[in-house]
Amino acid sequence: MKAIGFKESLPINHTESFIAFATEKPSASGRELLIKIAAISVNPVDFKIRQNSAKDKVLEQPKVIGWDAVGIVEETGPDVSMFSKGEMVYYSGDLNKSGSNAEYQLVDERIVGRKPENLTSAEAAAMPLTLLTAWEILFDRIRINESDRGKTLLIIGGAGGVGSIAIQIAKKVAGLNVIATASRPESAEWCRKQGADFIVNHQNLVQEVQQLGFEQVDFILDFVDLNQYWDAMVKLIKPQGQIGSISDPTENVNLRALKGKSVSFHWELMFTRSMFQTEDMSRQHQILNEAASLFENRTLCSTINQHLKGFTTENLKKAHALLESGKTVGKIVIEY
Repeated sequence: MKAIGFKESLPINHTESFIAFATEKPSASGRELLIKIAAISVNPVDFKIRQNSAKDKVLEQPKVIGWDAVGIVEETGPDVSMFSKGEMVYYSGDLNKSGSNAEYQLVDERIVGRKPENLTSAEAAAMPLTLLTAWEILFDRIRINESDRGKTLLIIGGAGGVGSIAIQIAKKVAGLNVIATASRPESAEWCRKQGADFIVNHQNLVQEVQQLGFEQVDFILDFVDLNQYWDAMVKLIKPQGQIGSISDPTENVNLRALKGKSVSFHWELMFTRSMFQTEDMSRQHQILNEAASLFENRTLCSTINQHLKGFTTENLKKAHALLESGKTVGKIVIEY
């Protein structure tokens, strides 16, 4: 089969930042599905790993990354019970295993969902990683429930991949009032399209939120930079409120600053369940299936915004370059 990977952490404009190569098509065992991939999407985790996992060394075998895919089940392992050959599925995968930038991929059935019937392969490929991240941080970490309807959520980084679907889920599933940050006209318009009630500029966060009439908010989600916005979040969160983050702070954060208000802080990493084979690993199968129904009844919509055709090194380089610019809105998908 064809796969695309890298042997060195090189700048994306380098001729060998991605290389295509032939490798053996894998076979399914245990609870694995062998998926013939139809479309993939890219996420910031992709370029972060590409930039850092082969620094100052050359790998013997190219590393294959990618953690969003749609495809058809070609083969099932002997212990598979959730899927059959020929079914269309969508999934994000496992950080510790070979990624989706290939023609075929093995993935544990417990982290796979049925593809939403009303979405194209490209539209569905945009969703798994960001959907799972947003769903888990809202409902599994902060544990927002029916009693929270009408409360206020501030999303820092509303136009990115996770922010886009988090706005939709928070507004249309959880029933929250959503304030999203966006600094450019196109990103502000995108956030409104996803369902945000209010848009604020992150550069004057406290002032802009309070000018809306919200002295403080019930929940805050950081999808950008915990260090940069920490002081603003401490000021804006209500007593007994909750903050969640997916970013990678480069400096320590002062958790003590939350003590006076008894504020809870939550980390979210979508790969935790698969990396540690947690007892509730199949929760991701449930989330993806529940979301498939929400796509089908039009409660949620795909956040695809750029669609590239052809599984080539050129398209992967283009997608990574766009992501690295920090100016992308929604998701970038590559259809095979």
